[in-house]
Amino acid sequence: MKIGIIQICSTLEFKENLSKIDSFIKEAKDIGAEAVFLPECFYSMSDGSNPTPYLVEDKNEHYKNIQSLAKDNLIFVLGGSAATLNKEGQIVNRCYNFSSTGEDLGSYDKINLFSCALKRPGATKIINESDIYTPGDRPKLIEAMGIKVGLSICFDLRFPNMYRDYVLKGAELLTIGSAFTVPSGRAHWHTLVRARAIENQCFVVAPGQWGRNNEKISTFGHSLVVDPWGEVLIDLKEGEGVEVCDLDFKKIKSVRDSIKVF
Repeated sequence: MKIGIIQICSTLEFKENLSKIDSFIKEAKDIGAEAVFLPECFYSMSDGSNPTPYLVEDKNEHYKNIQSLAKDNLIFVLGGSAATLNKEGQIVNRCYNFSSTGEDLGSYDKINLFSCALKRPGATKIINESDIYTPGDRPKLIEAMGIKVGLSICFDLRFPNMYRDYVLKGAELLTIGSAFTVPSGRAHWHTLVRARAIENQCFVVAPGQWGRNNEKISTFGHSLVVDPWGEVLIDLKEGEGVEVCDLDFKKIKSVRDSIKVF
């Protein structure tokens, strides 16, 4: 499978974000990508004090806009999330996945919501996603192009049992759409993403937000693709962009044959 991983600096304005993403998708497809992976909150990034006003709901215009990224470009669009109003009237952070024909492959609502106190000289910044979002209550495994994909979002990365459960159910690829803070990203991002690939002996695709998204939020970037041996195939480092690489799924068997952990 040839995939593209997209790193952007999403703002509140969904039209700007969509235009940017569409351009990167076309760039990826021009060099052979069959699927692209998007980061957390790619559609509209609020400042965390209030939800975005552009909520996906049922089959509204925002849902159709995301679906059109796949359908209009004839490419699988996977892994990215958008704030969504669910049927119970709660706001969830939902990961959307579409085939190249626009078929909805299934969604996942972020289970583990981010909560931290970032200490800075003379101040402590509190971030608590539960001020806006309601957590999901079940993992989700989908199939895309014959590959089983385990879905997760950002802070889920710190909960390894979720990924082990996916792999025991047949996942060959884990995706972790993220918007990591800069301090936690510098400290833990590469280590955690590579750990999830190494311990589960499968591919991990971890697209991230990068840059100054708004006055309150800056994100780390360094979107990663890691193979089952823990080798980093792509690191987008800083800046917006897209890169493409081939995933050879035969490597999963090779790695698992060399070190038996299953």
